[in-house]
Amino acid sequence: MANTPQSKKRAKQNEARFAVNKMRRSRIRTFLRTVEEAIASGDQAAAAAALKAAQPELMRGVTKGVVHKNTAARKMSRLASRVKALG
Repeated sequence: MANTPQSKKRAKQNEARFAVNKMRRSRIRTFLRTVEEAIASGDQAAAAAALKAAQPELMRGVTKGVVHKNTAARKMSRLASRVKALG
């Protein structure tokens, strides 16, 4: 339990940051899920459009520190290759 004023403030800041990061992570996952669903449907045009929309969202997660840079690059690479294989 936080005792000092500083630790109380840090606990509050951590809670706020956790909420924001959770929201960002959820948003990224939603974008990735739309790409996955488009790939599953077999529609390359829809999958490519979903991938194009997901990429900036994933990179925004990198700049905000929610996702590691290499993780984002790996996800984008794998999704791009799967979209390309549809055509």
